[in-house]
Amino acid sequence: MDSDELRAVAGNQSEWARRVRELRTEEGYLILTHNDRSDLRPGQYLLENPKPQPAFERAISKEARAYVLDRNGFTCQMCGAVAGEPHPFDSTRKTRLHIGHVIDKSKGGSDDPSNLRAICSVCNEGAQNATLIRPDLKQLLIQIRRGTAADQLEVLKWLIAKFPGQAKDLCRRL
Repeated sequence: MDSDELRAVAGNQSEWARRVRELRTEEGYLILTHNDRSDLRPGQYLLENPKPQPAFERAISKEARAYVLDRNGFTCQMCGAVAGEPHPFDSTRKTRLHIGHVIDKSKGGSDDPSNLRAICSVCNEGAQNATLIRPDLKQLLIQIRRGTAADQLEVLKWLIAKFPGQAKDLCRRL
């Protein structure tokens, strides 16, 4: 399925991509993209199994969410957009606020309110990649070598799953 089909199924909603991420992360559906499989092009999605896997539980309580939104004045802490008003960068969208981490959990941040902020959906879509620096081959290999043998095997499994055709060719040549 490609992004145009998903957008149509979602009734042309501007938030369809966010819903795909929610289906993947919150509801446990294994939806693959070109980041997971080399035979998928950007904008293509594959539902590998229609049965959802157990999804993670959100650790941020409703009370913490309410506290952070109130503390931040129901205003995006990146662009200043106010909840419910037309977004200043995209007037076709009303501002929807989410709770975001100042220091991402993957980098050691916590769900403590001191590490949380109100962030609009427009900024949140861009924030996902804003702080990441793409490592080069040397940096990747250094990190993989520092991992445990079990972690290195998981990397190998992931690479074989992402590049099945190339893995077969390589094994034949070895």
